[in-house]
Amino acid sequence: MLIRVLLAVDPPAARRRLSRLLHGAGVELATIAPRDALWERLTHEDFDLLVLGGGSVPEPPPSLIASIRGLPEQPEVIALRPGEDPEERARLLAAGCLAVLWLGLPDAMLAETIGAFVARRREDALRRLRADRPDERYSLNDFVYESPAMQRFMTVARRVVASDSALLILGETGVGKERLARAIHAEGPRAGAPFLAVNCGALPESLLESELFGHEEGAFTGASRAHRGYFEMAHRGTLFLDEVGEMPLHLQVRLLRVLEDHRVRRVGGERPIKVDVRVMAATNRDLEAEMKARRFRPDLYYRMAVVTLTVPSLRERREDIPLLVRHYLDYFRALLGRPVTGVTADALDALVAHDWPGNVRELINVLERAVLLCPDTEVGLDDLPAALVTGRRAGGPAPAPPEAREVFDDVLFEQPLAVARAEVLTALERRYLTRLLAATGGRVSETAKRAGVNARTLFDLMRRHDLRKEAFKRR
Repeated sequence: MLIRVLLAVDPPAARRRLSRLLHGAGVELATIAPRDALWERLTHEDFDLLVLGGGSVPEPPPSLIASIRGLPEQPEVIALRPGEDPEERARLLAAGCLAVLWLGLPDAMLAETIGAFVARRREDALRRLRADRPDERYSLNDFVYESPAMQRFMTVARRVVASDSALLILGETGVGKERLARAIHAEGPRAGAPFLAVNCGALPESLLESELFGHEEGAFTGASRAHRGYFEMAHRGTLFLDEVGEMPLHLQVRLLRVLEDHRVRRVGGERPIKVDVRVMAATNRDLEAEMKARRFRPDLYYRMAVVTLTVPSLRERREDIPLLVRHYLDYFRALLGRPVTGVTADALDALVAHDWPGNVRELINVLERAVLLCPDTEVGLDDLPAALVTGRRAGGPAPAPPEAREVFDDVLFEQPLAVARAEVLTALERRYLTRLLAATGGRVSETAKRAGVNARTLFDLMRRHDLRKEAFKRR
């Protein structure tokens, strides 16, 4: 987080000295002559630390310091005194000062001491930012998979962990884009700094601009105080822009400027603020189509897409579904205190065959419901939503996809897109397996090798399509 420090120190030489000592300390520094309107400055801007010195500390100080500590940001106060006076020091500390320092300290000691208080304030701010997710830990090792598609994907994801480059994460709703971004942040060099997420499609346009870039007092009606935005709060950390494809064009221009210059300008402000932020963005929109439609700026796309990760949908890695089912059954059994230990073969077949338009998020919700409602130790077809079990009762195999007719016939185009897509993919999968099994004479190990899956996954696919290796053996 970018810590804002106000120096209210006399004489001017001392103020210049402190400005020099704090330069490069990762703070946003402002100075003011103590005889100027100090209280007006404090009540209209947001500061984390106030350094008072010279004539700025009144006699007696308790009322001023208590008032400063009562501001919305609760800024800490450090008093700088020209000499060492134990009684005065005790009085200032009792009034609420964080520390009382002697101006006669050597430069190195004074810079180190104030720097330590800045670091402490930053840690306090980080604890507040993390308070909404106190027990959550993220790691790439938490992703459950064995499919070749996910293996390839995770190999690339691990390569970008240590990078500071912008990252664009694409994928359908529910595939875990934010979770992936949090895991990459947690394993990278910025792990100790903030990870802040903002949904660009969930905020009104005017509010989104203020939340991202901050605003100054009086920037618009109702802006009674200055407000720091996400870029300042994510200083030295990561800012995750979810649904970035929903961002209005004029804000895309502002975002591009920040990515290029590493400086942010608050709404209504004139002074650029230097920030050190890694930006990760995600969307389920087709940004190339959005660019053609002039709803997304090509220059912003190419600046963000230094590295692009496309998270595979659950349909593209069905062989991971049994692993995910076991993982989340164990999780919900412990969480809900239910005696469920497994899933029946018919129920697992139904889960594997489902199209999962909501991807892993939908699967998790289905499994939570199943564990909660299951009256036995195994989740069965009766515990699953009706949409997953149609045509699968009585223990029979799933109906074979249409092979006798051309897949792309008129009937297909009368279906909803999700149904049509599932039908085409299922037919393709069956024909692909049939051709491979015929070419290998039904040899499972060779077929699995050619298909790029393990033997267990191939057996699951064959069972789903009611294919038996004996039917393909050469006589």
